[in-house]
Amino acid sequence: MKKDVLIIAQFMGLESEGRNSRFTYIAKLIKDHYVEIVTSRFNHQKKDFRDKKILFESNYRVTLIDEPGYKKNVCLKRLYSHYILSKNIKKYLKQRKKPDVIYCSIPSLSVANIVSKYAQKNKIPFIIDIQDLWPEAFKMVFKIPLFKDILFYPMQRQADSIYKRADKVVAVSNTYLNRALKVNKKDPKGLVVFLGTDLQIFDDYVQQSNIKKPDDEFWIVYIGTLGHSYNIPCVIEAIAIANKKIYDKIKFIVMGDGPLKDVFEKKAQELGIYCEFTGRLPYKDMVQILCKCDIAVNPIIKGSVASIINKVNDYAAAGLPVINTLENKEYQNLLAKYNAGINCENNSLVLAETILKLYKDKQLIQTMGKNNRLLAEDYFDRDKTYFHIVKLINQMI
Repeated sequence: MKKDVLIIAQFMGLESEGRNSRFTYIAKLIKDHYVEIVTSRFNHQKKDFRDKKILFESNYRVTLIDEPGYKKNVCLKRLYSHYILSKNIKKYLKQRKKPDVIYCSIPSLSVANIVSKYAQKNKIPFIIDIQDLWPEAFKMVFKIPLFKDILFYPMQRQADSIYKRADKVVAVSNTYLNRALKVNKKDPKGLVVFLGTDLQIFDDYVQQSNIKKPDDEFWIVYIGTLGHSYNIPCVIEAIAIANKKIYDKIKFIVMGDGPLKDVFEKKAQELGIYCEFTGRLPYKDMVQILCKCDIAVNPIIKGSVASIINKVNDYAAAGLPVINTLENKEYQNLLAKYNAGINCENNSLVLAETILKLYKDKQLIQTMGKNNRLLAEDYFDRDKTYFHIVKLINQMI
């Protein structure tokens, strides 16, 4: 008998938007049951609203729930918007028939809190999928330790409560999993499944590419959000320093959007580096440009709680060596184990030296690139790894 699987994921892209979402991929893998994805009508990435006519994609249903929206990623209005969305989802759950299992992403905490209470009350198996750590990620913005601990204490308690209610814990990294398992007593081991990508689809996109790269250009690439967590100015400064020591053109390609896009573009103009800010691209277009690049940068600011984030999966799939400033040991150790990149300080001089080291050693670029692709094949191929999530959902049913 077919069962009813409910996936609730606030921050996700739809297939019709050209996005590479973890949750739509999971939904497509669940062949033998009815699947519904509940998400927000507000598009977090674009900061606008989706057309409510989008209700069906592939073999699953999509339900869009209203929320007021916000303009900045870090602001009180965002938390209020999440609160209203959680209330609207609560109303929807009351009028919907009870599902057989709920698979819920975190963040946001407001939505996961409501859904976890609903699941507990109705004795519905409840699985969480931790994509980011809140409030830890928000604490980075505040420089006064005592103040931020007091300010975010209610969120900390709420996160702990959600983790405790979960019957099973899935996370995108061991770092995030271990945080939840500190308080969760129901799931002794949990499950780590990196975000990853479908390597067959990725490679098909690459084969379709007709992008030409000039022989005298050296392309450094960044993909992702252009916000406070990413030290793009450090990369720009490093490229400006490196440019004084070599004659070929270093081109910095930035694919993505965010609140600091104009600031970063202005910085690049001021330092006179050769760069291209493409804005947010459909996944296919992003992949085709990415695979023509020489090296990738993962310039995360000091103190970040990020771990195995989306961009590093795509860097690996593209077979690019990575210059990494993220302090998270889990990702640092993966790069070191596979010899797939270089971990370095969040410093423009050190970054410039690392860029020049790779620029001058094409064999090292080739070796590290091949190793990073091997890392993708071992850990980041959704066709191999996501079946563990589907198996867990079936077991809970």
